[in-house]
Amino acid sequence: MQPTDVTLIEDHTVLAVTWDDGETSRLDAVTLRQASRAASEIRRQAEGVALTLPPALRVQGVEPIGNYALRLFFSDGHDRGIYPWVYLRQLAGQAA
Repeated sequence: MQPTDVTLIEDHTVLAVTWDDGETSRLDAVTLRQASRAASEIRRQAEGVALTLPPALRVQGVEPIGNYALRLFFSDGHDRGIYPWVYLRQLAGQAA
C-alpha cells in the first residue's frame, strides 16, 4: 500500500492521503499529533502525563522518509514522529 498523493488541506488542519487503491484518508492534526510514536511521546504516555494541545493545531510541514513514511511538523513544535504508511492507514481506519 503506497500513497499516490499527500496534501495538507483545510488550512493545514487535515492531512489527506490518496492511496494506490483509490481510497482517500483524511487525518486531522490533533489525531496525528496524539498518535505520535516518538520516544518522548511514548515516555509521556507511560508516565501518565496528559498531552495539552494548543487550539487550532496545524501540520506545518510534511517530509517524506524514504518510500515508507512521513515526518510531520506540528505548530506546537513537535517534529519527532515518523508515520509509516501502514500506520497512517490504520489511524484512518480507526477515525472512520
